[in-house]
Amino acid sequence: MLIEIRERFSGRVLFAHDHERGTMRIALEAAVRRRRNLYGAMLMGVNLTGAKLRGAKLCDADLHQAWLGCDLSEADLSGADLRGANLSNANLQGAVLRCAHLDRTNLRRADLNGADVDPLFDLRGAIL
Repeated sequence: MLIEIRERFSGRVLFAHDHERGTMRIALEAAVRRRRNLYGAMLMGVNLTGAKLRGAKLCDADLHQAWLGCDLSEADLSGADLRGANLSNANLQGAVLRCAHLDRTNLRRADLNGADVDPLFDLRGAIL
């Protein structure tokens, strides 16, 4: 099954992956392995629990309401929309979270060691 990851602003295809199980998780892991830039990816509500997305380039991605209990170490999530996302148990070591939108984001047991965050990191409404 062909899975396409589209850009949220223009709708253009950022990455396409054909796999017999055809899940967004498998497509994203393939994109990250190939070091694809997923700037502005439209991924709202996707379940990526357990995915291996170390070093993913997800600047300005729409990940609101997504399940992200996965390896996002060294990922670039600058400006990403993480409102209402579930990042419980996520590995965010060394991740870049500058200007990320975190309203109502679940960060319980998330590992933020070495993460690059804004000095005025707004965690209002976040679950810690």
